[in-house]
Amino acid sequence: MTTLFISDLHLDAERPAVTELFGAFMQKEATQADALYILGDLFEAWVGDDDPSDNGAYVAACIREVADAGVPVFFIRGNRDFLLGDAFARRAGMRVLPDPAVVMLYGKPTLLMHGDLLCTGDTAYQAFRAQTRNPAWQAQFLSQPLAARLAFAAQARAASAAHQGGMKQNDKAQFETLTDVAPATVDATFAQFGIDTMIHGHTHRPAIHELTVGDRACRRIVLGDWYEQGSVLRVEPDGMSLDSL
Repeated sequence: MTTLFISDLHLDAERPAVTELFGAFMQKEATQADALYILGDLFEAWVGDDDPSDNGAYVAACIREVADAGVPVFFIRGNRDFLLGDAFARRAGMRVLPDPAVVMLYGKPTLLMHGDLLCTGDTAYQAFRAQTRNPAWQAQFLSQPLAARLAFAAQARAASAAHQGGMKQNDKAQFETLTDVAPATVDATFAQFGIDTMIHGHTHRPAIHELTVGDRACRRIVLGDWYEQGSVLRVEPDGMSLDSL
């Protein structure tokens, strides 16, 4: 009995080895799991479910194979694939969860998030996030031709890389702080939901953190990214392990 959690795969046609690793993981391990949760940034970029790319079709087919094997697959949107919609979810056979979401994990309530909502120190990003999650903004964006949306996504990725590169060069300590979770926000989130276990991705800093919030012992599990290798959290009724693939 094992439930699997992955995030931050950033699958892209320009990184075929990682896509192949994902395919092998889905076929060999995920089809045997109790459930699979994908906590955002499955894709490097997603500009709409009408994107006819071979990469998107392959990923959907891999997820559908797991779902057809009787394994429920759940997805939380990330900051790279927040436009992934119901059409792709139906094609892949997965269920989209809100961010955040509380699920029962072997009888224990557990909070799942992509993780970007915890990074409140980066006020510029939080403002961008609020804008792009606005239904009116999304409707206007999705009404544009596919080529225009792809060009926008490429420009946004380049601007983000340049912004982060500048922060690293000018003040690496500040960069580390802004791109990680804010401890006060983590504490407030635990208190808000009244749970003692949280699982998220986004920060690319895989770890299992033990902390105390009020008078409660809490655990925050951060999933790893799939840039240099795969990363998976395996949860069983009597324990968990955060592993590289």
